[in-house]
Amino acid sequence: MRSSATLVANGRNWSAGVTGSTQDWFSVSNWTIASGRGFEPDEERVGAAVCVIGATVRRELFGNADPVGEQIRLKKFSCTVVGLLGSKGQGAMGNDQDNLLVLPLATMQRRVVGHTRINTILVSMNDSADPARLKASLEQLMRERRKLAENDDNNFNVLDTRQIADTMSGTTQIMTMLLGAVAAVSPVVGGIGIMNIMLVSVTERTREIGVRLAIGALEREVLMQFLVEAVVLAALGGLIGIVLATGASIALAQLMQIPYAFDASINLLAFGFSAAIGVVFGYFPARRAARLDPIDALRHE
Repeated sequence: MRSSATLVANGRNWSAGVTGSTQDWFSVSNWTIASGRGFEPDEERVGAAVCVIGATVRRELFGNADPVGEQIRLKKFSCTVVGLLGSKGQGAMGNDQDNLLVLPLATMQRRVVGHTRINTILVSMNDSADPARLKASLEQLMRERRKLAENDDNNFNVLDTRQIADTMSGTTQIMTMLLGAVAAVSPVVGGIGIMNIMLVSVTERTREIGVRLAIGALEREVLMQFLVEAVVLAALGGLIGIVLATGASIALAQLMQIPYAFDASINLLAFGFSAAIGVVFGYFPARRAARLDPIDALRHE
């Protein structure tokens, strides 16, 4: 059973999710006990006022102190902390998995929600098991327990977390492709800007190019000159972009209170890509400059 409540301890209060279940919940949900213990059979049977808390609840209510043996008040009763869960961090949906308090199921039913309805039954299986066969068996068992006729629709859902994970993975891939397509527009726009700047530069320096060609400069030398200028222009823009993006990322990380990890390889790749844009989009203006007729270039006003 799941609910939420405001927890009070040490003069502090904190809102957290509250789960009521059996000792098997810890292993089925892949939780570890960092300190203390789980629930004893007698505690589960009588609905004892004991609880196990997550790392976030421990931090907000007790700081770095060991919470085992401390009291936490929720609703109209207090429970004794008998265990601390190992940290899991952020979940797939962005939720804080460590922000929870776990009670024995009977305690949850009697003192928190006031009824015996069960929200969820969690089932774990071995890696070698067949998920489809297990799901079909569970559906059949649930239909028998709920006394559903053959033509009756299921009044329950059996969800396979692997299917949910695959769906989320597919959605993430589609979003990544869409973001990549949007990001691909940026280099094209930047490249067109570089090409226009270089074309203007070639037009303004036509006489200079004519003089160079007239005194013996080769076409490939003029081509290389303008290509180098285009690459320097693009690389400088890329460097400025990396600096601004890094600064913005650090500021956002501090604002959102999440860690920021600088990856040098990704930034070097971005810098190299910027230089490549200069080569690709700077080639046409450079070729145009290299193929100018010296006589026509010297006559240019």
